[in-house]
Amino acid sequence: MVFSRWTTPILWTLHAYGRQRFVELQRRVGTITAKVLTQRLRQMERDGLVIRTYYAEVPPRVEYEISDLGRSLAPVFAHLAEWADANLDRVEQARHTFDATPAAGPGRRARA
Repeated sequence: MVFSRWTTPILWTLHAYGRQRFVELQRRVGTITAKVLTQRLRQMERDGLVIRTYYAEVPPRVEYEISDLGRSLAPVFAHLAEWADANLDRVEQARHTFDATPAAGPGRRARA
């Protein structure tokens, strides 16, 4: 649930920047489509990780913020950020090595 393709970046963005409108959140998350962002926000609201506030104005305004339950994941995010800082170079090197190796069929390992 938390580590799906978009849930972590959405929660991280809400945690880092606070309450946001849909368009602000979409812009900060990056390449996510409006449809997928809507789906993920609804699921996270259902799971209690995000709070959606609707303002009956003209035009209507909706804001999203991370809930206390969602905020309780902050230590997990911090560990992920530390891991990324410590290991991103190794991941990039592994990608480079993988991409430079000719495909050896399924599983890509050639056995002698």
